[in-house]
Amino acid sequence: MNNMQGKRVLVTGAGTGIGRGIALGFAQAGAKVAVHYSSSSSGAEAVVKEIRDAGGTAAAFKADFAQVEPLQVMAREAVAFLGGLDVLVNNAGITMTRPFEKVTVEQFDLLYNVNVRAPYFLTQALLPELEKSRGAVVNISSIHALEAYIEHTVYAGTRGAIISFNRVLAIELAPRGVRVNAIAPGATPVENHFKNMPGVDPQQAILDTGKCIPCGFAGTPRDIANVAVFLASDESRYIVGQTLVVDGGTTSWMPFSDGFRQTPELKLGTGYVPGM
Repeated sequence: MNNMQGKRVLVTGAGTGIGRGIALGFAQAGAKVAVHYSSSSSGAEAVVKEIRDAGGTAAAFKADFAQVEPLQVMAREAVAFLGGLDVLVNNAGITMTRPFEKVTVEQFDLLYNVNVRAPYFLTQALLPELEKSRGAVVNISSIHALEAYIEHTVYAGTRGAIISFNRVLAIELAPRGVRVNAIAPGATPVENHFKNMPGVDPQQAILDTGKCIPCGFAGTPRDIANVAVFLASDESRYIVGQTLVVDGGTTSWMPFSDGFRQTPELKLGTGYVPGM
């Protein structure tokens, strides 16, 4: 099941978090993996080393997704390393918690450039290779596209755009042999969530998060990776243009509380979004 032996895969934003899990998941299924990162190479190089140590093939590629030209260069470099392309996973993205009235034009543009414009034009740049291989695209969105959470007006908009983009792109490319689907992950705590919260115990925070999820636990990057590998495999050949919600039942729950009146404790965006 979900055999990726010999497949050539590019995963964006794969140095940390969900992207890291997806890159490792594809490698463990037998794929050759190009690991994209945006700034610090340490995480991506660690992923590459882990894949190589396990007998796989991988390399890291840098591109700042705030601009279009670097991602186009990265696309060419990744294809040259891989010898073509069978699967593109558009995972890279940034988030930010910010009251609506305090969002700046610079912050708004950065999130839309990285989260929407970059996957759009990266997929466009790689389309010739995907058509040759009759490949697959997996777009990573979020349950923020489906459910509201305060101080996420910009981020939620970008994730909703991905779902709409995914649906339209899928019907354009399906007749050309390229399958396109998306994943909307629920709570999947990763290291970036806690790096700017020195007083928080990550393990306890993860356990506490799980108490609010119907299944009783928070997701892991591997949970998302399993679905990404499935959507790229032949086992999902009849799934086209869909967004699979992987959230432990979160969006199936109808909450009745005043949580929307409370300012979120978790502040995201520090260190990579200007003004945060």
